[in-house]
Amino acid sequence: MNVIQPKCRVQFAAEDIDFILSVLGNKIETADCLIKLLADEESRDLILDDEAPFQALLERRGCLRVSTRFYFYILVRNVFRRADIQDRSVADYVAEVLAEFSRAERARCVVPGQTKPLDYLFEMLTALRTADDRTSFQIRLHIGNHSLFLAGVFPERIRSRAEARGFPDLKYYEGLGRANYRMASDHRLAQRYDLAEVLGTLSERFGTTRMALNDIADRLFSIGDTNYSLEALLNSKQKGTQEPGS
Repeated sequence: MNVIQPKCRVQFAAEDIDFILSVLGNKIETADCLIKLLADEESRDLILDDEAPFQALLERRGCLRVSTRFYFYILVRNVFRRADIQDRSVADYVAEVLAEFSRAERARCVVPGQTKPLDYLFEMLTALRTADDRTSFQIRLHIGNHSLFLAGVFPERIRSRAEARGFPDLKYYEGLGRANYRMASDHRLAQRYDLAEVLGTLSERFGTTRMALNDIADRLFSIGDTNYSLEALLNSKQKGTQEPGS
């Protein structure tokens, strides 16, 4: 079980460079010039904060060739800024969570010594009872990420299941995510991984973060289908296939 690190805005694929040039070509003339600008932290952040790439990701139809990390960082950074979550590291971390969890196998909680991954929150909470110090930190981090992912990307699915079947509602996911992010932020390993401030912010502003992600889901997902996968959405955006529910 790997500890997710905020690194979306320091990894660029060739497709990302081509996309930025196609959008900002009137400001940046060549790929070599863009690569030099992206190597500088200040200029890189200014480029990524430009409104044009965000609008292009939303508006362009058909085949969209960008890396998953670039895709999510641009979207998350933009909606977080509008929600007054200004720390780029927080947007970067959440974008990395979305990139990881968009692949079903990465969303599973793998605990050392157990033969099967933990797919459900109650299983993760049970595993905390016997986990060692390091594993406890990792499980709490995964619970926070898992809660934010589900409540942020699939709020309507949570609401419908809560109303129809008595499943946990959004308040449950918010409370669980907030509490586990807080405990993870206080752990010694949070300092080691340089995540204490990021996790502290996610704990304090879990509700705001969740609603900002809801905005992304509302913009990108087809209305009425609560059973689509994020992986299917990415395939439709990046390979030009039909969007789920359309």
